[in-house]
Amino acid sequence: QVQLVESGGGLVQAGGSLTLSCAASGRTFTNYYWGWFRQAPGKEREFVASIHWSGARPYYPDSVKGRFTISRHNAKNTVYLQMNSLKPEDTAVYYCAVTGRLGYPHDRSDEYDYWGQGTQVTVSS
Repeated sequence: QVQLVESGGGLVQAGGSLTLSCAASGRTFTNYYWGWFRQAPGKEREFVASIHWSGARPYYPDSVKGRFTISRHNAKNTVYLQMNSLKPEDTAVYYCAVTGRLGYPHDRSDEYDYWGQGTQVTVSS
């Protein structure tokens, strides 16, 4: 049974940093894409970052480009999201996800097959 578990969320002041982790179990994801999404109250789920299992082709929307970095550790079956220069508008529940589908950059939530339960990130002003 595949399971994705996020951790690392919390409360941080604007301008601060957090690193989220997502540990996968139940299988390895060779040649899959990892993704991070977020959802704020009353808003749709928003794409944050994606990366290939090999570490290639990280992709970010403009809203987080230059501030967020996605990375992975294949031996640990884990993906990370380093978030710097956080803003109050980054407040949301953050989800990791995995997809084995072809294509790029996998910035749509309906492309993903497995999801974690989410971790709350709150940025105070």
